[in-house]
Amino acid sequence: METALFSDHFEVRELQESDATAVLKLWEGNPLYFTHCPPAPSLEGVIGDMQALPPGKGAEDKYYLGFFEGEKLAAVLDLIDGYPDRETAFIGFFMVDSAFQGKGTGSSIVSSLLRALKKENFCRVRLGYVKGNPQSEAFWIKNGFIKTGIESSRKLYTVVWMEKEL
Repeated sequence: METALFSDHFEVRELQESDATAVLKLWEGNPLYFTHCPPAPSLEGVIGDMQALPPGKGAEDKYYLGFFEGEKLAAVLDLIDGYPDRETAFIGFFMVDSAFQGKGTGSSIVSSLLRALKKENFCRVRLGYVKGNPQSEAFWIKNGFIKTGIESSRKLYTVVWMEKEL
């Protein structure tokens, strides 16, 4: 995938374990997310997230990306290529640094991402948010995602699934 096209403003690059401290700092600036989606942010959690894969997918299908303004990490995106099917891109995680929120940054990144994924011949994008998190729900609805009507129970929360046709 041509990940450089995922943003018109930010430098986009694959995050490495050496970036885990910067990701943790971004996570810690978003306490509402972790109120709804425990556990609390930790270095181990970041590293686990960098490696997490859905069933049937390999490391070659995962893009754990950072959006940088200079040296500052502005956003993190976990994208899975072709999940749950070839025509679908899956957003496993997306978070914007608190210093960049409320300025249209997240919506701008999502807009660029969706355009790029369409050029890559994906037909839809799927994601889940934690039920009861009003910030996440409002953000994804604002960006044109629609609830599928499917929810999945996890140990500590329920995931609401959404999609957007490209």
